Amino acid sequence: MTTRYTKVSLRDKPHYQGHRKRLRQRFLQGGIQALKDYEALELLLTYALPRRDTKPISKALIERFGSLRGVFEAEPEELLQVDGIGERTATFLKIIPALFELSLKEDILNKPVFNSPDRVVDYLKVSMGGAADEQFRVLFVDNQNRLIKEVTISEGTVDQAHVYPRKVLEKALNHRASGMILVHNHPGGKPTPSKADISLTNKLRELSTELNIRLLDHLVITRSGYFSFNQEGLL
Repeated sequence: MTTRYTKVSLRDKPHYQGHRKRLRQRFLQGGIQALKDYEALELLLTYALPRRDTKPISKALIERFGSLRGVFEAEPEELLQVDGIGERTATFLKIIPALFELSLKEDILNKPVFNSPDRVVDYLKVSMGGAADEQFRVLFVDNQNRLIKEVTISEGTVDQAHVYPRKVLEKALNHRASGMILVHNHPGGKPTPSKADISLTNKLRELSTELNIRLLDHLVITRSGYFSFNQEGLL
């Protein structure tokens, strides 16, 4: 019996393979800045969709969500509405920002948070700055200002989150915290605190002082900025 082999021409290879190789080379030689946004996303998607031309998919994603950041902040069900994106690829795209968030959080674990406030803010911007609804979190720290626990106290509508001072202080006592940093986001984009934000901060400062728990700051976070009660002299 004679085995017959079919000769495969280079022309039979998918047209995007050479383009894909060139993208990898540009990235390795010049870094991410050597690629346009859609090209960076295109290259990333090749690892989730190795047998697909990812260029039109990457362009469709950026067109729909407006930017790379918009793509990574999109909910899985929103990603699935883009042609070419299945459950596996949507999961892949959500893993990337989750790993980035985790790496930023590692930077502030077991370190005095006020030794690197910019790192804390960077982490919070990634973690909650792009959230669609308002969240209220507390970072509980020990007597050396090292992070003990990050706790989400409440999640609300786009306008407000219901926060009860008693609940915050109960959590502080449960975690044996010596201090705390209040954090909430403004989905609307402006970090300026409201009258309710200021009133809540004053109430928690008064109550925490009675319990010998330091209120170190209250941060209002947005995608692109933040407001610090401490830096603005409101604490």
